[in-house]
Amino acid sequence: MTTTQFEYPALYNTANMMSAGSQRSFLWLVRAEYGLLVLAAVFSMNLHTTSLYFVIPTLVLIASLAIMITRSLLKPEQVWYRSRALAESIKTSSWKYCMRGEPFGDADNLAVRRTEFRTYLTEILGANRLIGDRMPPDQAAADQITTSMEDVRALSLEGRIQYYDTHRILEQRKWYAEKAGANKRASSIWVVASVIAYAVAIVLSLFRITHPSFTFWPIEPVIVIASSILGWMQVKKFNELASSYTLTAHEISIIRSKIPEVRTEGDFSHFVVEAEQAFSREHTQWVARQQHA
Repeated sequence: MTTTQFEYPALYNTANMMSAGSQRSFLWLVRAEYGLLVLAAVFSMNLHTTSLYFVIPTLVLIASLAIMITRSLLKPEQVWYRSRALAESIKTSSWKYCMRGEPFGDADNLAVRRTEFRTYLTEILGANRLIGDRMPPDQAAADQITTSMEDVRALSLEGRIQYYDTHRILEQRKWYAEKAGANKRASSIWVVASVIAYAVAIVLSLFRITHPSFTFWPIEPVIVIASSILGWMQVKKFNELASSYTLTAHEISIIRSKIPEVRTEGDFSHFVVEAEQAFSREHTQWVARQQHA
């Protein structure tokens, strides 16, 4: 059982796909908007003097405005945040169910816990009706309590502790550590790109002082590029995520050190609840910050 791929409820898979798809849509709309603004700045350099030429930057600006309006109306970032929150909530509850953690602990009749878990999924689905209409039907007929979930729950206490450590704690620590490193590297790359863009704009401005007769200085496009880079860094929040992910990875390591102290089902239930709170805390706070930004 320890090598079996853990399968989450179908509702998790649906929410996860919605989150990923909405995130891609949002980021591509932002890229397109910034790209068109840069293009408009290039065309505004008066490369030609005909009236027909000036139609081009106008059309580009109209396209950029249309993308901005589309993004404002569709709000793909909100679907992204809500779907991610839904997926993470289902994920953490699935692990509590499989590990017999509260509120899905041991019971004389397993059917009771199954019913409670299905009721939880029904309630959380009802609380997310705003994105329910956008859910694809692909996973609608799949299992909500998967075979692997039942198999893991049936393991002995020692088996569940080992499985949880390997497939949940260590994987989460690895994920947060890798994401922290990736965001830190991305932040450094984009900061360097921003500095280069500003440096180029400054150099071009100095050259224009000494060569005032030259007309086609690409200073405005470079400035727009620099501004777009700053906007992209604010959208992605590289530094903020790198810091929070690093702290969460360390917190997970601290929690994992408590495993040798787990002796009973009650100890393990408390341990799982504490661990799941740590896994979801950073993400829940990030989603809340995004929704109120």
